[in-house]
Amino acid sequence: MKLARPRGRPRAYDPEKALGDIRDVFWRHGYSATSLDDLSAATGMNRPSLYGAFGAKEDLYLKALDRYRAEGVAAMMAALDPKLSLREGLARVYETALSMYLPDKGAARGCLLIGTAAVEAMSDEKVRRVLGDSLRDFDQEFEKRFRAARKSGEIARDSDPVLLAKFASAVLHTLALRSRAGDARKELEKTAKAGIEMLCGK
Repeated sequence: MKLARPRGRPRAYDPEKALGDIRDVFWRHGYSATSLDDLSAATGMNRPSLYGAFGAKEDLYLKALDRYRAEGVAAMMAALDPKLSLREGLARVYETALSMYLPDKGAARGCLLIGTAAVEAMSDEKVRRVLGDSLRDFDQEFEKRFRAARKSGEIARDSDPVLLAKFASAVLHTLALRSRAGDARKELEKTAKAGIEMLCGK
C-alpha cells in the first residue's frame, strides 16, 4: 500500500536556512526571472508552505534583501574594526565584498542590491525604500570609521567623512557592477587598491 505524501512544511524546515536559499535564488536570477517553482525547489518547501512562512513573492524578495542588508552591515562593522588601521579596514571590506561577488563555484553574481534591487526600485516603492535604506546603512558604517580616522590623524583634519563614505561606497558599487560584467578578480583588486589610496590621502 502506497502511503500518501504528507503535505505542508518538511520536518527539517529551518527558516534561516530557507531564507538564505531564497536570497541565493534571487541573487542568481533576479526578481523577475525567479519563479515560485524555483524558490520551492531551492527550499524544498511547496508553494503553500512558502506562502505561509514568508508571504507572497514580493514578501520573499523583501525579506531576502533585509537579510542581505543585515549581513552586509555586520560584515562591514567587523572589517572596519577601529583597532585596525583605516587602510587595513577598507582592504578587508573590499576583499570580503569580492569574495561575495565572485563565489568559488558558479558565475560571478555581484551585489544582490545593486544587481537586482536597483532594477526593481524603478517600479516598486517598497524595494526602492529598502535599497535606499541599505545604501545609507553602508554609508554610515564607512562614515563612522572615517570620523574615527580623522580624530586619530589617519586622514587630514579637514577631510569630510560624509563625502569620503560615499566615495568608499562608490568603490564598492563599482566592484559589484564590474564583477558581474566579467572583470577579472586581479583587475578588481587593483581598482579597490586605487580607491583605498585615494580615500586615505597619504
